[in-house]
Amino acid sequence: MLAAVQSAAVLGIEAYAVTVEVDVAAGLPAWTIVGLASSAVKEARERVTAALTNSGFALPSRRVTVNLSPADVKKEGTAFDLPIALALLCATGQLAADCVLGLMVAGELGLDGSIRPIRGALPLARAAAHHRARALIVPPANAAEAALASQVPLGAAPTLAALVTALRNGQLPTPPPLGAALVAPESMLDFSDVVGQGVAKRALEIAASASHNVFLLGPPGAGKTMLARRLPGILPPLTEDELLEVVAVHSVGGVLPAGTLPARTPPFRAPHHTISLAGLIGGGSGPRPGEVSLAHRGVLFLDELLELPRSVLDAMRQPLEDGRVVIARAAHAVAFPARFQLIGAANPCPCGRAGDPAQLCRCSAADIERYRTRLSGPLADRIDLHVHVGAVQVSALGAPSQEESSAEVRVRVAAARERQRVRYQDVAGVRTNADAPGRWLLAHGSYTTEARATLEQAARTLGISARGYHRTLRVARTIADLDGAERVDASAIAEALRYRAPRPAA
Repeated sequence: MLAAVQSAAVLGIEAYAVTVEVDVAAGLPAWTIVGLASSAVKEARERVTAALTNSGFALPSRRVTVNLSPADVKKEGTAFDLPIALALLCATGQLAADCVLGLMVAGELGLDGSIRPIRGALPLARAAAHHRARALIVPPANAAEAALASQVPLGAAPTLAALVTALRNGQLPTPPPLGAALVAPESMLDFSDVVGQGVAKRALEIAASASHNVFLLGPPGAGKTMLARRLPGILPPLTEDELLEVVAVHSVGGVLPAGTLPARTPPFRAPHHTISLAGLIGGGSGPRPGEVSLAHRGVLFLDELLELPRSVLDAMRQPLEDGRVVIARAAHAVAFPARFQLIGAANPCPCGRAGDPAQLCRCSAADIERYRTRLSGPLADRIDLHVHVGAVQVSALGAPSQEESSAEVRVRVAAARERQRVRYQDVAGVRTNADAPGRWLLAHGSYTTEARATLEQAARTLGISARGYHRTLRVARTIADLDGAERVDASAIAEALRYRAPRPAA
C-alpha cells in the first residue's frame, strides 16, 4: 500500500513543500528513509514506531519505505515525525486517505505519542497558505506562532491518538487558546538609573531615533553596559510586519520558547565576546541564523568589542551595509535578514586605565595601538556615533536622582520616528534616516547652505570618507528631527561631526 501526506521543510526563513510518501510492501521487516534525510530525520523510525505502539496502533511486519520529495534537497529536523506516522497509518488501512487529503502536517513525536514543538512554525504557516492547503496541523505549542501568519484553518492536538480520532471524525483538533500564549515582559531598566553621562545619553537618544550604530569607549565601571541595556526601553514598539519578521527568525533559530511569542519590544541580543564567527553571522549544516539575524529589527550589543578577533568583527561589515546575511553552501545559498542596530562597548586599552587621571595605565603604546586596531577602519566608518564614556565621580552616585526617565526620552524618539515615517512613506525600503541613500538626502533632506558648507569643510579637514560624509548627513537629519526642525542647519552638522571618529587606517 502507498500513502502520501503533505508537509514542509524550512530553508533559511522560508518553507517549501515536501511530500512524505510511505510504501508498505511484502518482505522482511525493515525501514528505509530516502530523500536526502539528515540523521535527525532518519531517527524518526525509532520515534514513530514507539509512538504508534504506545498510542495503540498496529505496526506492520513488512518492508516500509519512506520518501521525502523533492529528493534532491537535504531535509533537517524532526518535523517529519508526524506526517510519517499519519502516512504509515493510511498505508496500513488504519486511517482513511481522505482524512489527510489537502492537509499540511508537521510535528515531532515523543515515544509516548505526544506531539512536541518544532522550529519554523511561522514559515510553515506561510507555506500552507501559498500552497492552498485545506488546513495546517502543528503541535499545540506552535499554534500561537502559526496563527500569526496562518491564512488557512489551524489544527493542533496534544497526542497522536487524539489527532487520529479527530481526523476519523472529519474534524480539526482545536488548538489551545491563542491569547494565553502571548507574553509581554516589561523591562525594569530605566535611563533614570544612570547617573550623569549626558553626552552618552544624548548619543543613544539620537541612535534610537533612527537606528544608528554606536561605539562606547571608556574605562571599566563607567556605565557603558548600563547605558546599552537601557536602549530598548526608549525604542518604539515593533510594527505588525516587523513582529512577523522577528518571530520568523527567532523560530528558525530555536530561541522562541515553546508556546510563547515575543513582545513588541525590539529584540536585544548580547552575546559573549568569545562568540565564534558562525555564532555571530550564522552557519552550520542547516544553516541557522546567527546573532546578527536574531537581532533583526532590534539591538546587537557587543560588550568588550575589541576582545573579539578582527576577522569576526569584519564579518559584520556586509550585514551592516546590506541588512542581510547570505550564507553560501555547495548546494544552495540561504539569506537571513540582519537589519540590526549595533552597540559596541570597549575599554580604551587592555588594562582599561588609559586616560584615567586617578589610575596608572601600564600598557605600552604598542599594546594600545594593537588593541584598538582590532576595530578596522572600514568597520569603524560604518559606526555613526563614537562616544567617550568617562568615569563617574563617586560623590555623584549617592546624590538624589534628577535624571530623565526612559518614558520621557521615548516620547521624543517616537516623535522623531513619526517624522521619518512621513518623510519616507513613498521611498521603497527606507524607514529611518539610517536607511536613506545619501544622494536622496542631499536632494530632499532640507540641508541649509551653511550646513552643506560646514560638512564639506570638515570632510576636507578631517579626512572623512565618502561613506562617513553620507553617514554624517543621516545623523544630522536625525538630530534635526529630534529637535523638531524642518531644515538641517550648521549646528546639527556640527553635533553630528562631534560623534565621528577620525578616519582610521584601513
